[in-house]
Amino acid sequence: MSDCHGGTVQRLDVEQCGEEDECLVPLSPVLLDASGVPVLPVPAPECRTPGTEEMKIGENLNQRGREQHRVTVRAIGKVVGDKWEANGNYSTGIHAQEDGDKHGKKRKLVTVDTSKAKTSLEGVKISIRMLKWKEIPSGRRAPCDIYWHGVSFHDSENIMSGQVNKFPGMLEMSRKINLSRAVRIMEELFPVEYDFYPRSWILPDEYQQFSAQLRMVKECDDTFNPTFIVKPDSGSQGEGIYLIRDPAELKPAPAIAAGAQARQAVVQEYIGKPLLVDKLKFDIRLYVLLKSLEPLEIYIAKEGLTRFCTEPYQEPSQKNLGQVFMHLTNYSLNVHSGNFVHSESQSTGSKRTLSSVLRRLAAKGVDVKRVWSDIIALVIKTVVAVVPQLKVYYQADIPPGKPGPSCFQILGFDILLMKNLKPILLEVNANPSMRIEHEQEVSPGVFECVPSPVDEEVKVAVIRDTLRLMDPRLKRASSWRSAGGEEAAGDGQVRKHPDGVPSPCLKQVYPKYSRQFNYLRLVERIAALFVRFLGVKGNMRLGPTAFRTFIRNCKLSSSNFTMASVDILYIDIARRWSGSLPDSREAGMGLPAFVEAFLYLAARRFKTQTPRQQAASLLDMCEAQLESPTSGPEERRSLSCGRAASRGGAGAPKPHLQQPGQAPPSPAAAPPARRASSQDCRRAKVRSREARVEN
Repeated sequence: MSDCHGGTVQRLDVEQCGEEDECLVPLSPVLLDASGVPVLPVPAPECRTPGTEEMKIGENLNQRGREQHRVTVRAIGKVVGDKWEANGNYSTGIHAQEDGDKHGKKRKLVTVDTSKAKTSLEGVKISIRMLKWKEIPSGRRAPCDIYWHGVSFHDSENIMSGQVNKFPGMLEMSRKINLSRAVRIMEELFPVEYDFYPRSWILPDEYQQFSAQLRMVKECDDTFNPTFIVKPDSGSQGEGIYLIRDPAELKPAPAIAAGAQARQAVVQEYIGKPLLVDKLKFDIRLYVLLKSLEPLEIYIAKEGLTRFCTEPYQEPSQKNLGQVFMHLTNYSLNVHSGNFVHSESQSTGSKRTLSSVLRRLAAKGVDVKRVWSDIIALVIKTVVAVVPQLKVYYQADIPPGKPGPSCFQILGFDILLMKNLKPILLEVNANPSMRIEHEQEVSPGVFECVPSPVDEEVKVAVIRDTLRLMDPRLKRASSWRSAGGEEAAGDGQVRKHPDGVPSPCLKQVYPKYSRQFNYLRLVERIAALFVRFLGVKGNMRLGPTAFRTFIRNCKLSSSNFTMASVDILYIDIARRWSGSLPDSREAGMGLPAFVEAFLYLAARRFKTQTPRQQAASLLDMCEAQLESPTSGPEERRSLSCGRAASRGGAGAPKPHLQQPGQAPPSPAAAPPARRASSQDCRRAKVRSREARVEN
């Protein structure tokens, strides 16, 4: 290929290995000098007569190649600076150094605030050095491009711009109870699609229901003797988990503090026939990047971890229920077993790479592509289930029109493969451990942190490619960014990521597969109605006046369902849900309660349809009513009254209602002191619940 300054520049020829691996293999040699840097030929003068500046460029072309380019070759080696390292394992490619683009112009270094990174700090540091970005280790007053938090969105306050690696509310939504409720709503609407989550009961609220259902099944079948696993709602690292076979074996839930309500828990059906490798039970830790909520973008890491139990598996019996090293795959538990094996190999030991396990399964004839397809579907469906409530949290912390950061987050999905290869979701971790070292006992009672090659191989790639995807210098086009670090432009052409290096780790699964899963997003439409009628910015609960406004403007009342019946419905559902949510002392109807009321109204109006059809029909009806021109003024008047009533006074500004297809309007200015006070109180409650550490 001819350079613009003349001469010929050799290009790396590559071929794609396959969709699952997407690795790049060099087919032609790369010319390197003695120090291991790619040599670019000296330009020839036959292109055109160069001027003085062009001559200088030609004379220094090789030096520019050293400074501005980096070559990495998968499984062969990598060039870092002026040195060749033989153990490189990243995709082949050439990209501009972070302080200059392909035209030689200086580019602003991306700044990453790591002052709150906690145990993920080392992995983040390595990733920043790889990308040649700038780390801000102690924080600063001036805004940074990216803020890397270790626990939650609220680790740092008053962030008005940039990007934060946590979503508001994700910590709450990843708790066992909230996740179970979100999946249960989807299971009611889509029972076939959401059969990947074990049947669950919430304790203590549903203890009687759990006992009655189990007793009824046993009366019908004397041989039926299932096993259940009990998990504390906010527990982590395997803390407080145990197995039972009868409700009478449930342990009394300890109170968090003197006089406080007992801790809630979830009891689930135990998967008694898991897939075994080396006669050991194992689970998969898969890393998922939720890049944005609107539009919804999901990426999955193509490499993950497998965590093994340390005792050979036997089906649960009354004798072995207490053997945690046989039944529980939590790394934090098994690491204390005398049989735990720390290995530098990716395919042996008690922690291995996912790819090494899949290769063993493929060698036995397992359709690994089918397994991956099922896992991708599980991830997308789970994210679709939690997104509606996440959007409510998001608008409460960052209302439309208010300055604030955008968010992204790495999630840890714990997945179990059954003996028939069906994937089962165990839980979702908002703060998956990103540590790249582990503790090792060097002498009796003496421990030290030593590098973990398996963890570093997997986790650094996830962090690095997440940062690359969130590079603020990328053009923020409205089009989707496709997998592999490329961007799908509006004209249909696929353009390379500005770095020039395809992502070797993260693969986009949504909106790539949106056509197969868009029909599942019914609850998001219900959540949009809920947010529309909230009225007060920063609020997360619907008051009785706003609920009446929703009924009136959607024309859901009738002679058979009067406004008095509406009030009774609101009081009944709101009171029941407020009693089951001990963490919230706010009055009103939250999104799960609103969804229950909405599905009840849909069932009343469309009795002959399935629950999914009922919800879709009522949504179409409500959205059509709200789009009609006559509903606008009445809706604005009603919401204005509801807002004034909720604030205890008149004079509240009237809200501007966003119509479907319109951009979010600039919100009316609310009383600054009142709004700040409300949000401060809510954030204080959130911070008080953020005691959970990494899983």
